[in-house]
Amino acid sequence: MIEIPGIYVADPKRYERMQYARSGDSGLQLPRISLGLWHNFGDLNTYDSMKATVTCAFDHGITQFDLANNYGPKAGSAERNFGRMMREFLTPYRDEIIVTTKAGYDMWPGPYGIGGSRKYLLASLDQSLERMGLEYVDIFYHHCMDPNTPLEESMGALEQAVRSGRALYAGLSNYDGPTLERATAILDELHVPFIINQNCYNIFDRTVERNGLKDMAKKLGKGLITFSPLAQGLLTNRYLNGVPADSRIAHDNRFLNENALTEDRLQQIRDLNDLAQQRGQTLAEMSLAWLLHDDAVTSVLVGASRPQQILDDIAAMENTGFSAEELARIDEIALR
Repeated sequence: MIEIPGIYVADPKRYERMQYARSGDSGLQLPRISLGLWHNFGDLNTYDSMKATVTCAFDHGITQFDLANNYGPKAGSAERNFGRMMREFLTPYRDEIIVTTKAGYDMWPGPYGIGGSRKYLLASLDQSLERMGLEYVDIFYHHCMDPNTPLEESMGALEQAVRSGRALYAGLSNYDGPTLERATAILDELHVPFIINQNCYNIFDRTVERNGLKDMAKKLGKGLITFSPLAQGLLTNRYLNGVPADSRIAHDNRFLNENALTEDRLQQIRDLNDLAQQRGQTLAEMSLAWLLHDDAVTSVLVGASRPQQILDDIAAMENTGFSAEELARIDEIALR
């Protein structure tokens, strides 16, 4: 960032610091590292810390900022805070920024605030755009499969979102392989530019391998962006010696609590940490590199509460090569 009092000017060398990849067979290039606003951008955090993190990310070539209607807490606050940043200093760069949002999980009371109905998805998208002060998002996702709504209806809502100009591309999140295949056939028939899947994937969580999502996405030429790449902090050195007072477990245990730190899990973390040190990386760097080495993965969504975490995550791109022995060792440790 160039320091001009009261004005943000993005670093002119930002695109030299990032690698980019096309999302599946589409023409859209995404940064290999993207910033997710799931945590750290709601009412519990200060605006100055959010601004410092976002500007650091953009100054280092991270052009994709991932949100959802219910990110917070309070639900919707992450979008409002990001919208404020867009208005105050990111507007000149709107055409260089990929903004994504999602709908599908519980958002407001009653039967119309959850699921995959046309009413919910399009109403939620309108609310998200209002919170962020945007005319469109670059990617709009259906956030989760909904067994109570016909797939054709959910996909029809994505088609309407794109056709109306409220979204440029469509995405699917938390789908499995068979449902992805069915959804793709519907979206192809509707001529919807569906380009990407968003799913949890990390060394510990191999769900996308077991449920067919990863293989199907690659077969169909769709991108894959992975969230929780560090397993909510387990795949770092944060918990090697107990629970730090400033850790997520200590102050926000909605998605990770101390029960996850079994002795078996701690031993896995220690063994993975030893392997990372042999590679000259931190455990976090190796965990991100493990995802980046996979040609099925377009981008890795990281979370951050301060600029240094952004810099640490980007460092993972410096060594994404793994020997067959290293990959086998990671599987031996993580899947035992």
